[in-house]
Amino acid sequence: MAKGKRKVPEINSSSTADIAFLLLIFFLITTSMDTDRGLARRLPEPPQKDQPKEDIKLKERNVLTVFLNLNDQLMCGNEYISVDQLRAKAKEFIANPYNDDSKPEKHAKEIPFFGTMQVTDKHVVSLRCDRGSSYKAYISVQNELVAAYNELRDELAQEKWQKTYAELNEDQQDAIRKIYPQMISEAEPKKYGEKK
Repeated sequence: MAKGKRKVPEINSSSTADIAFLLLIFFLITTSMDTDRGLARRLPEPPQKDQPKEDIKLKERNVLTVFLNLNDQLMCGNEYISVDQLRAKAKEFIANPYNDDSKPEKHAKEIPFFGTMQVTDKHVVSLRCDRGSSYKAYISVQNELVAAYNELRDELAQEKWQKTYAELNEDQQDAIRKIYPQMISEAEPKKYGEKK
């Protein structure tokens, strides 16, 4: 007896597209994507049309110069340091706890919740980078400078309210920002030297 060729039954695929679409939506909803975070900076207000240009002169003691060279070496003030040392140096400069003559000058200021305090709100951390410095080193330096401000703010919030800075309400955060305003100035990167 001759066997006839059997036909293979077809699979009903009419709902396959619907199932694939539902799976796609499920995975989009349940997975989280890591978002890149930028550096938070508040730009100054644009100058008015007829506003005269003012040359702001800063006292040398009020400026902490941080320089990142093309070999990713970090200079803070007049000495070479590692990135790990930058946070402590910046905190000491910003707070000037011992009212050192070589660090920012302090003056009395009325602060809500705190009363009259001695603050160093005229300080500036000036960051300059060589065009040849790596992006990774630049971000590391930025992170350490911002972390110095964050730690100072957290320490003050803990001392006053036994909470972190992030847990405070807007008025309390504003008061702490008046004591430790974030003053980071970035100069345009220049090509200071050639890699050898």
